[in-house]
Amino acid sequence: MDIKKQKKLFFNVIIFLAIMVFTIWFVFRDEGVEAVMTAMKQMSFVHLLLAVLIALFFVGAEGVMIWYLLRSIDGTSSLLSCVSCSFIGFLFSGITPSATGGQPMQLYYLKKDGNSWSVSSVVLMTVALMYKLVIVLFGVGILIFWHEPLRGYLGKGYYRLFLLGLALNSLLVVGLLMVMFTPSVIRLLSSKLEWLAVRLHLIRKAGSKQERLDRFMESYQSALAFLKDHKGKMIVVLLGTVMQRAAVFALTYVVYRGMGLSGASLTTVMWLQAAVYIAVDMLPIPGAQGITEAMYRRAFLNIFTAGHVTASMCISRGVSFYLMIVVGLVVTLYQFFIKNKE
Repeated sequence: MDIKKQKKLFFNVIIFLAIMVFTIWFVFRDEGVEAVMTAMKQMSFVHLLLAVLIALFFVGAEGVMIWYLLRSIDGTSSLLSCVSCSFIGFLFSGITPSATGGQPMQLYYLKKDGNSWSVSSVVLMTVALMYKLVIVLFGVGILIFWHEPLRGYLGKGYYRLFLLGLALNSLLVVGLLMVMFTPSVIRLLSSKLEWLAVRLHLIRKAGSKQERLDRFMESYQSALAFLKDHKGKMIVVLLGTVMQRAAVFALTYVVYRGMGLSGASLTTVMWLQAAVYIAVDMLPIPGAQGITEAMYRRAFLNIFTAGHVTASMCISRGVSFYLMIVVGLVVTLYQFFIKNKE
C-alpha cells in the first residue's frame, strides 16, 4: 500500500475514533455509567455467548458465500481464507464512510490469494447484490405489512430516515445490476480497477492496456455467464443471505431475553432492528456511529424501557459491531503483516 493510501487509511481511522468518542459521550450523557453497567450485569452469560456467536456467524457467513461462488468458477481461495476476507471487509467497511472501503480491500486480498481480478469482481459484486437485495426485501416487507407499528416506534423523523435508507438501498441494487450486466459500465470499471492495481503495485504498466482490458472482459463475462446459467447457486446465496441478515436482526432479541425481559415478540424486535439497520446503512458516517445509537434508543424505548434500553444498546451494538471490528483488525494484521512474511 503506497504512502497516499496509508495517509488516507490513517485519516479514516482518526475520524472513526473521533466519532466513537462522541458516540460514547452521547450514549452516557443522560444516564450514568454506573447505572448502565448495573443493567448490563443483568445479562445472562449464556445469552451473551449466543449473541457473540450470532455476530461471528453474521460476518463469517459472507466468507462462506464468497468461497461457495469462487469454488464454482475456478477460484483458488480456501474456506478459511474467504472467511478471513469477510472479516477484513467488515473492518474496512466499518471505518470508511458509507462502507466504501470494504470491497476494494477484499478484492485486493482475493487477488493476493491467487484469484483473478475478473472472477473476484464477479463474486464480490454478486455477494453485494444479494446483500442489498435482501435488505430491500426486508424493508419493503416491513413497509407493507408493519407500516403503522413502525411509525409508532420510530416517530416521524426516524421513519423518514428509514424511507430514505430504503430508497438509497433500492437505487444501489439497480446500480449493481447495471454494473454487472452492462458491458460499457464494466469496461469503465475495469479501467479503474487496473489503475488501482498499478497504484497498489500488484501489476505493472507493461503490455498493451487494450489487450489486458479485453482479457479481463472475456474472463469477467465468462464468469458472469456461468453464474447466470447456474441459477441454483444464486438461489443458495440468496437464501444464505436471508439467514445471515435474519440472524443479526434476531441478535437484539437474544439480548432482550438475556436481560430477563419479556412481552415483546421476536418478530417485533427483528423488524425494529432491521428498520434501524436499513435507515443508517447508506449514511456517509464510518460505521454509522452516533446515528445508529440515537435511532436505536428511540426505536426500542418502549421495548426495553428506559432502565434497560441504553444497556441493551451497549451490548447489542458492542457485540455486533465493535467486537467484530476488533476481530477484523486482528485478522487483517495477521494476514498482511504475519502470514505474508511466512
